[in-house]
Amino acid sequence: MSAGIHNIVIAGAGQAGATVALGLRKAGFAGALTLVGDEPHAPYERPQLSKEMLQAEAGDHRTIKSLADYEGQGIRLELGRRVSEVDAAGRRVVLDDGGAIEYDALVIATGVKPRRLPDAFHDPERVRYLRTVEDSRLLREDIGAGRSLAIIGGGVIGLEVAASARAAGCQVTVVEAADRLMSRSVDEVVSDYLDRTHRRNGVDIRYGVVASELLPDGALRLSDDSLISAERVLVGIGVTPNISGFETLGITDAAGVRVDGAGRSAIQGIYATGDVASQPNDRGFGRIETWANAQDHASNLVKTLLGEEALYQAPTWFWSDQGPSNLQVVGNALEGARVIRGDERGEAFSVFWLDGDRVTGCASVNAPKDMAMARRWVRQGARVDPVRLADTSIELRHCAV
Repeated sequence: MSAGIHNIVIAGAGQAGATVALGLRKAGFAGALTLVGDEPHAPYERPQLSKEMLQAEAGDHRTIKSLADYEGQGIRLELGRRVSEVDAAGRRVVLDDGGAIEYDALVIATGVKPRRLPDAFHDPERVRYLRTVEDSRLLREDIGAGRSLAIIGGGVIGLEVAASARAAGCQVTVVEAADRLMSRSVDEVVSDYLDRTHRRNGVDIRYGVVASELLPDGALRLSDDSLISAERVLVGIGVTPNISGFETLGITDAAGVRVDGAGRSAIQGIYATGDVASQPNDRGFGRIETWANAQDHASNLVKTLLGEEALYQAPTWFWSDQGPSNLQVVGNALEGARVIRGDERGEAFSVFWLDGDRVTGCASVNAPKDMAMARRWVRQGARVDPVRLADTSIELRHCAV
């Protein structure tokens, strides 16, 4: 146990914050624990918002634990509240209702918020963002009513929603400013697969353009002066860190709250985890906006809080279900020597990335067994024979050297 830590406040009651609180209790921490969250709900995981919650037959969202579970474990929940000010010298947080809570350790797990379109596109009846349970419920109503949907941004969220909306029979147009889909996460081979799959499913995809005008007749004008049907518009153009209340502490950067490999900020007693954490990486510092990182980085932070020197070194991994297609990515799937295993024009293949003969990344399409091995290889820094790796007649386990 870290000396002097008897009272922990966690700002942010999402997946990462809940993982820290529950992990501390499981590890035997008996001190005071307070979770402060700006939503009225018990903590929940967000991937369901763009996946199962959009299905017509879906029920309401699933929470990580019930309110009674937190009460039973002595975890105080301050829901519908946020930290508005931090007195780092006095180790005290002030909430937006004026209430104050003292702490020995403060964990910032406030996550991120959607990047918004300019004010000219502000129309709560037509323009949607997807970050909360309420956002997902509204979007499910739109899809259930069969409204035409323009999706601004061809990233994970946009493509998952596109698949769900098409399954319900909606007219869907994806507007992507870049020249391919998911360009920040995958290479051209995987982008081409996604383009083929979504077009075959009836999605209209426009590249190299942006939204320029929201028209009152249910249309959206694009920057090339074309018009698309847009009874509803979903914006998925990235996120920004939720650092309100922490900006004056001197511990933030452009990505979020900067921390070292153990989750510690530059101020003693203040930590950060989850999407808001600007973590060390090969290029310096940055956010890792994945379910796995929110879970695993938070679990690692529990060790830090309990006095164990534990550096977080898990490789990046995420998945995306887009209709019948399952995409998984581990490590860096954009740089190095590319080795394609399987038919890149087919429905199942993997793209491995090597530094010399060491596996540094992989993107798999409908190939979960490939990904299971790839995750192990990336984590271990395994070496492989690239010629054997490209030969699907050879079992993956026999490609390692």
